[in-house]
Amino acid sequence: MFSKFRNLIFKIDPEIAHNLAIKSLKLNFASNIFDEIKNDPMFETKLFGKKLDNPIGLAAGFDKNAEVYNSIFKLGFGFVEVGTITPLKQYGNPKPRIFRLVEDQALINRLGFNNLGADNISSRIRLNKPNGLLGINLGPNKDTQDRLNDYLIGLRKFHDIADYITINISSPNTENLRNFHEEEKFDELMNLIFDEKKKINSDIPIVVKISPDIIEDKIEKITSRLIKYKVKAVIISNTTEANRDNLKNISKHQKGGLSGKPLEKKSNLLIKKFYSFLNGKIDIIGVGGIDSGKSAYDKFLAGASFLQLYTGMVYQGPNIISKIKKELKQILVDKNVKNFKEIIGKNHY
Repeated sequence: MFSKFRNLIFKIDPEIAHNLAIKSLKLNFASNIFDEIKNDPMFETKLFGKKLDNPIGLAAGFDKNAEVYNSIFKLGFGFVEVGTITPLKQYGNPKPRIFRLVEDQALINRLGFNNLGADNISSRIRLNKPNGLLGINLGPNKDTQDRLNDYLIGLRKFHDIADYITINISSPNTENLRNFHEEEKFDELMNLIFDEKKKINSDIPIVVKISPDIIEDKIEKITSRLIKYKVKAVIISNTTEANRDNLKNISKHQKGGLSGKPLEKKSNLLIKKFYSFLNGKIDIIGVGGIDSGKSAYDKFLAGASFLQLYTGMVYQGPNIISKIKKELKQILVDKNVKNFKEIIGKNHY
């Protein structure tokens, strides 16, 4: 069905098409998606102590305002991350701010954390209990006077209704946000977050989402700090400001974060490097260019224990999880693998 309508959909402005996708999920238009290999022991796993049907989640950025997460679970996703959510409602950057690079199977976005704000979204989640594992992705408001406190506001607002909270320090569309990768600033942020967790008596798992554009000599420093603060998982990675030279589409030099296939090899290499330093102490959630069983397989080999995707669904349609699982199962069966966890990190050297 999606393949028949894709050309028509791709003639619509990307942000309008996205809003139509959210509306269709609200109306349950995708309810006929059929997951032929649901509850397959080959894919069963646990994240933060909770059982998952499969390790493939939806990345933050699709369901920004937590409107359709339960419909997304029905599409077969093992877990869903909503947001990025800021304390106050904000419009984001001026339009146009999403660009399809069809020839490259990629997107460029400079949305700028557009969302309805923490109060609105928190109320919605409390009225609509998640039917699966739900993560909340937090960021600061663009015009805030205190970015550190913005993260704490989000933690207080969502710690009792989320299964985990992601601290987003890596979007390229909020000026200087990536400065939190610097040791001193990262320490300050983590100390405040974990102190706040103690104050509110919360055991919510904390996840950090990092940039793919960090320089080589920072990797070991960042991993040592993730271990120091006992962060439960690291998402590798957000969108990139680089990787434009070999793209074909005329929009390739638009300002913003690039996602999709051009990010795949870059994120895989970064996952391998983080995996070697983390030494199994922290789970890696791999993101970037996942749209097939083979791309998922490569992420696991690199060292990811879980995956997230978004751009892949834009190009492959809402049945992407079923597609990936079928293809991945065939790869694993051919290699006599009983469960995907057996291959994690086997190619990180």
